[in-house]
Amino acid sequence: MTQTLNSLGQPVGFDIAGWTPPQRPPRESMVGLYCRVEPLDKSRHAANLYRANRQDPDNRIWTYLAYGPFDSLEGYLGWMDRLCCGDDPLFHAIVDAQTDKAVGVASYLRIDPANGSIEVGHINYSPLLQRTPAATEAMYLMMKRAFDLGYRRYEWKCDALNAASRAAAQRIGLSFEGVFRQATAYKGRNRDTAWYAAIDQEWPALQAAFRRWLDPANFDANGQQRTRLADLTAPILKQRG
Repeated sequence: MTQTLNSLGQPVGFDIAGWTPPQRPPRESMVGLYCRVEPLDKSRHAANLYRANRQDPDNRIWTYLAYGPFDSLEGYLGWMDRLCCGDDPLFHAIVDAQTDKAVGVASYLRIDPANGSIEVGHINYSPLLQRTPAATEAMYLMMKRAFDLGYRRYEWKCDALNAASRAAAQRIGLSFEGVFRQATAYKGRNRDTAWYAAIDQEWPALQAAFRRWLDPANFDANGQQRTRLADLTAPILKQRG
């Protein structure tokens, strides 16, 4: 990108006069080959999500979230009532296309149409969703909606000690942007927050990488991937960390 100078010869940001702030994400389902990502509805999704989460007896999926684990469905429903029913965060259930059951959640949050920025977070994948094509496709569908709407920046933030989350962000093509020290506190402990993001200029290449990886031809008869997504997105990353 060429440098932009103002009339005083000072460097300034490039012109976005033709860009229009996008609308907020609609409460509409996103449908893929392997999953649906649909607005969270506790009456339809909570019981299946609770059962799916219980497949993790050690409660590892809750370590780096500010809430959970939940010892009862009632407790899980109470958490949904407190956090999941608003517009920001805007929670979605990830529904397995084969079983038609909700097996994970993710949300849009810090939705900022005026600046064209949106974050994905509150990601919680049960063991029934982890390491499946649906797990990756859900992230693709959420990123696709954001950029299709006209957002300029798509963010992912996580506890800097959450190695799995950091690897996942880079696998789907989000570049490392740094660590905010002592950014928050949760569960009685400090959190340094690692930041990752992709921008609209990177989206065409990222979308092509996702489509190539998600193509059924990329999987052999045993469901094993032929080409890794990380290998497809690696050239797009601006920084690792």
